[in-house]
Amino acid sequence: MNTAPRGSRLHIAVFGQRNAGKSSLINALAGQQVSIVSPVAGTTTDPVEKAMELQPIGPVLLIDTAGLDDSGELGALRVEKTLRITERCDIAVIVAPADAWGAAEDALVARFQAAKVAVIAVLNQCDRVQPSGAEALRARKLPVVLTSAVSGAGLDLLRAALVSAVPDGWLDPPAIVSDLLPPGGLCVLVVPIDKEAPKGRLILPQVQTIRDLLDGDQTAVVVKERELASTLKRLGRPPDLVVTDSQAFLKVCADVPEGVPVTSFSILFARYKGDLDAFVAGAQAIDRLKPGDRVLIAESCTHHPIGEDIGRVKIPRWLVQYLGFEVRISTYSGHDFPADLAEFSLAIHCGSCTTNRREVLARILRCHAAGVPITNYGVAIAKVQGLLERVLRPFPGAHMTMQTTEAQRAAEGDADLQRSASPPSLSVPLRPSVVSNPIGVSP
Repeated sequence: MNTAPRGSRLHIAVFGQRNAGKSSLINALAGQQVSIVSPVAGTTTDPVEKAMELQPIGPVLLIDTAGLDDSGELGALRVEKTLRITERCDIAVIVAPADAWGAAEDALVARFQAAKVAVIAVLNQCDRVQPSGAEALRARKLPVVLTSAVSGAGLDLLRAALVSAVPDGWLDPPAIVSDLLPPGGLCVLVVPIDKEAPKGRLILPQVQTIRDLLDGDQTAVVVKERELASTLKRLGRPPDLVVTDSQAFLKVCADVPEGVPVTSFSILFARYKGDLDAFVAGAQAIDRLKPGDRVLIAESCTHHPIGEDIGRVKIPRWLVQYLGFEVRISTYSGHDFPADLAEFSLAIHCGSCTTNRREVLARILRCHAAGVPITNYGVAIAKVQGLLERVLRPFPGAHMTMQTTEAQRAAEGDADLQRSASPPSLSVPLRPSVVSNPIGVSP
């Protein structure tokens, strides 16, 4: 893997109305023709992405978007697709002609500020029109840059504004696994090679986990599940941690001595890309599912499913085995996510190796606002296989969340038994909320 994965890049998206100069600005920042530029309004019809290095930030993903004033039935679909980008961008660059900042741009600013996304206002086409309104925007504490994508004026100032807008902690990202081990620690990684394993390479979370261990001056031993038991005997000492593909939980937990911590790549990435506590709390909703309930399976990537696909085959099967009845499964891939979540009783998200953390957190928040519990693949698999307590031991906070939510679930069960033995009531209690604002952002 020679380039930074897209999910690890800072997402910088450019928004505005048609013919504001968004595509020209993207091309000028990239130093090449990324987007087609034309005087015809609505030339950009779908989001256009360019992965590049922007120093001193490092790897970024520039995203050009369709004009938000696009019209007609097709235009409405383009606008809808553009607005989806708002859930995964880390910095929003709002572009308007230098003399035409108006209510539409103000509405975008309000949208991003509510989501706590950094905003940069760009008054573009300064080579053609006299700028106006910059001071009023600065009075609102917005960073404002005057640019001309044609002449290159203001581009250095825009790059500097992007550097200033980088979210706190971005340049010093959290560890994936190395903080769970002592200095010089030993970690065994269990990597099954099955039909879905890519030819000649490891999958992204496995590669990133190995790199994180190397960055932490720790040792990684990589084995297949069939060689795990013999490898543990040959090591000479117990490893500090065993990390497995969640699909191999049962065999790995059987082979690893009880005193050795075990978890999975998916659970590591639940913490790294999302909110592990929220996913652990959401997993308790599996016990509340009823026959025919609808369950959302959300996959960040758009791989071609083959054989025993984890999201489409294995998790639905394990749910049926655990519950004893069928539930209805709806699968969404890539950046697609249902606009209306009301029909779902549970959402199960993938490990999110190909998307960025902001998009995952936005989905958690949307589920919470709709009253829909959300968990992830690794946590859900551990739950239905009876291994959740063990695989959460490396994470004291998440382990406590599990104990708390299980106690709440037990109390609900006792209350249900008491109600079933009592005369029926005319009032129906509201379904309790599983997580209270898991990421600390107002919806």
